[in-house]
Amino acid sequence: MRIVRVVMTSVLALSISACGSSAKLSLTNGMGPQPILPPPQQSLIPTVQIAPAVGWSNGAKPQVAPGLAVHLYAKGLQHPRWLHVLPNGDVLVAESNAPTSTNTTFSLRRWIASKVMARAGAGVASADRITLLRDVNHDGVVDLQTVFVTGLHSPFGMALVGEDLYIANTDAVMRYRYATGQTLLTGQGTKVMDLPAGPINYHWTKNIVASPDGSQLYVTVGSNSNVGENGLQHEVGRAAIWELDTRTATHRIFASGLRNPNGMAWEPHTQSLWVVVNERDEIGSDLVPDYLTLVKDGGFYGWPYSYYGQHVDQRVQPQDPALVATAISPSYALGPHTASLGLVYADVATYPPAFRNGMFIAQHGSWNRKPMSGYQVIFVPFKQSAPAGLPINVLTGFLNDKGEAQGRPVGLAMDAQGGLLVADDVGNRIWRVTPTLPLKNQH
Repeated sequence: MRIVRVVMTSVLALSISACGSSAKLSLTNGMGPQPILPPPQQSLIPTVQIAPAVGWSNGAKPQVAPGLAVHLYAKGLQHPRWLHVLPNGDVLVAESNAPTSTNTTFSLRRWIASKVMARAGAGVASADRITLLRDVNHDGVVDLQTVFVTGLHSPFGMALVGEDLYIANTDAVMRYRYATGQTLLTGQGTKVMDLPAGPINYHWTKNIVASPDGSQLYVTVGSNSNVGENGLQHEVGRAAIWELDTRTATHRIFASGLRNPNGMAWEPHTQSLWVVVNERDEIGSDLVPDYLTLVKDGGFYGWPYSYYGQHVDQRVQPQDPALVATAISPSYALGPHTASLGLVYADVATYPPAFRNGMFIAQHGSWNRKPMSGYQVIFVPFKQSAPAGLPINVLTGFLNDKGEAQGRPVGLAMDAQGGLLVADDVGNRIWRVTPTLPLKNQH
């Protein structure tokens, strides 16, 4: 057994220190409506470069774009991942992580991945709860921080429709009765829809967003592998956005071929649904860009057979040329391996002009790129209801000068006073970004 441990540790060390392929293009080459997509580069050992999680030292905080300010909103949380703002201004935080694996079959690949993720700060047990934050005097600092609901199973997305609060566990959408101002939910909740999970559950996060009229929920379900290597029989219902009717609980796949969709937001002028998607790994530091895209009903976006539209991934065999021919190219590239997760639309007149109309996006940070990418919050400006121009950095400095992760941004939300809230699952806190000038119409 000692020999096995030594061999496995040596493999892990080799993987983490593996040279792999370094990027030959700048990060901005993989951004925008027409990213550069070089030929894929494969190697026996994939590129691995991890930012070890160290947390924030006393008083340290991210760097913020000119015209904006950042302040600590809440701290002392346990791996905060996702945010939802209730109509009365209370903020819900899903404190969550991957569920305990029930897959007893040994896989060297999964073992290495678990050690790498632990090094990046994602190795903690899931708190399986949602915490409520309340800023009583509206000064931008939380006054009440209390457990709102427990007994969940790796919760992530949340959505309120009328008096029904929907919570997306890793394996099911649950519904709870909610009254305005309530600080504790009781009862077990009602299961509305089972979600693909199972013993592999490669992408465990499940997000939900309600349609503007509340009649439908849209649910993200990531793939069960990188490119189908676990067998396509384990991908049924995955790599997709589901549509769930809130009145009848009937559901269908709304869009497919989306490797790992996460943040969703409605563009208010056209009432169109947008999503950020994490694309595939292990074909080089310059491939494949994560992306922001308009979601079309019935649309297919390529995974696993092709990437960024109809660029065939030869690792996937057999191929499906007829399906690939229908693959939709994404609207906007966000850079390779940035792990873009959080998404929120901003239409706030009190912000500086550069940030008044577009999408804020949280980029959790890469593991499969040299040099590292992500670890920041960016803003993609919109014009005529579509992305226009290159992204603007909003929050940076999550990596220190040693390449260590002081924090990693995940979920985003706009609070009742127009501040941008940023969940930081390595720093275990929530940051709040505001204009440097006082916000108007504060309560």
